[in-house]
Amino acid sequence: MFKIGEVARLSGCSRETIRHYEKLKLLNPPRRAANGYRYYDETAIKRLGFIRHGRSLGLDLQTISELLALAEHPDSDCASADRIARHHLERLEERIASLERLADELRSVVVQCGGGRVADCRIIEALFDARYEAE
Repeated sequence: MFKIGEVARLSGCSRETIRHYEKLKLLNPPRRAANGYRYYDETAIKRLGFIRHGRSLGLDLQTISELLALAEHPDSDCASADRIARHHLERLEERIASLERLADELRSVVVQCGGGRVADCRIIEALFDARYEAE
């Protein structure tokens, strides 16, 4: 059993984040000692690793919660997990395409910058131009 500080160190999550995940029911409630200390088991550390890895892939906490629920039934068909991953991948690819369009627009504006006075600055002017509005 591990105290919250040890779990924080082992998982790379802050104590506040661990408590937050408890409130969201991403982690099972820890055992409490008479002194009020939280005590976690290895499963909690593994779940925190799962959550951190999911977050690093850009998954939101709701999606991670769905995947954790699926993980609790290891003999079930993984079609739901596949559907979730494919949907997330589609959203990422859309976001990447959008970011590439924004980068192209910004490159265009930066190339037009010839220095000089702010009053004549193409970058400042472009930011006031609705055509360069973010999606």
